[in-house]
Amino acid sequence: GVEHLIREGATKLVSFGIAGALDPSLKPGDLILASAVRLPDGHRQSADQKWLVHIAQALPHARIADVAGSSTIAATVADKRTLHRDSGAVCVDQESHWVAQIADANRLPFIVVRAIADRAGDNLPQAVLVGLDTEGNPRTAAVIAALLRDPGQVFGLIRVAFQTRKALQALFRSRAALTV
Repeated sequence: GVEHLIREGATKLVSFGIAGALDPSLKPGDLILASAVRLPDGHRQSADQKWLVHIAQALPHARIADVAGSSTIAATVADKRTLHRDSGAVCVDQESHWVAQIADANRLPFIVVRAIADRAGDNLPQAVLVGLDTEGNPRTAAVIAALLRDPGQVFGLIRVAFQTRKALQALFRSRAALTV
């Protein structure tokens, strides 16, 4: 994990990946640079501002705003609306809060670069929610079982796949900015 990277000499940390929109104006593929991470306990941990300025110059179309970190998936429109209202964050992911906390504990600078996959108005199908284990590995059998129970989910699953592909393409295009 991240602790291993720090032991090996990492001097900066990046939380880089996809996120779910909390702000209804965001669409799949939009890039977010975190001004801070809203931790699950409500604490606001600022990203490294100097590094953030450099990244923002290299990614002028990215939006700078707070990102929420959550240990659970914000799966429904209602979940997203509540988290947006309570945190003020524009998007949510399941890793940035860990990176922020580890950076703080080790006195290391960190930044967050996230691409939007699902929109604030999207409910995630159950097949998506069971699709990964706690280590982030695919659970194909669980997805198939969920689809067999409710075959109508296949359309939502296809939508999520297209949105995730768009987000990953945006991340791929932004990776050069991390060397700034």
